[in-house]
Amino acid sequence: MNASIMDVPRQTELENRARVDLAACHRLGAHFALNQGIDNHLTMLVPGHRDRFFVLPFGLHWSEVRASDFTVLDFGGQMLSGRGPIEDTALYIHAPVHRLAPQAACVLHTHMPYATALCMLENPRLEMAGQSALGFYEDISYDADYNGLALDYTEGERLARALGSKSVLMMRNHGVLVVGRCVQQAFERLYLLERAAQAQVLALSTGRALRLIPEAAVKATVAQFQGAVSVGGLDRADLHFDALKRMLDRSSPDYAG
Repeated sequence: MNASIMDVPRQTELENRARVDLAACHRLGAHFALNQGIDNHLTMLVPGHRDRFFVLPFGLHWSEVRASDFTVLDFGGQMLSGRGPIEDTALYIHAPVHRLAPQAACVLHTHMPYATALCMLENPRLEMAGQSALGFYEDISYDADYNGLALDYTEGERLARALGSKSVLMMRNHGVLVVGRCVQQAFERLYLLERAAQAQVLALSTGRALRLIPEAAVKATVAQFQGAVSVGGLDRADLHFDALKRMLDRSSPDYAG
């Protein structure tokens, strides 16, 4: 529904909930060591809008992010609410991806260690050698070239084109971009991608060859995954994110403030 015809209390409730979930996403990223200091960016569209997004002012560590900290930017970089400096690559990567990729209501860009390690290899592919990897079958795009820092919109547009319709972009010599229709889905993909990459890096570190899963078994298992996205009528990603938020509620409830 367009925000212009959405009643104000409902819009405010949705925006507040989105802020809390995005703050939780940052705290969880720090908890699982998916961040790189104060760098990397996690953004999401403001509910009811397709032309503006929440982004964190530069300088905050993910472990201290609160729901009230986010600014709202339009795709041209104009700050519509909030305050604080916006790091250039946060704008130039995220605005084009939000604008050009319909599936990218939430955009998570990290240099998380194991997935980034794969991006540094001559062959950066996540191999279908473990069950966790199968969840990404035919859902990863691979950026062919490293182009330096994203300091203008053209680089973000190039990355959006490289992502295509997939949920994951492995960025050559750089890191990863993971998108989703909501923060719960995007964080689930980010978390599972890092775990799958970790397993592959650890397996390769033995110096022994990977045992790939036969294609027929891969496709059969992918079909099983697709038929089991919910448990008891509840989405797995929602259940996972809710459980992680309860962990935050116990350890650092100020994230929702």
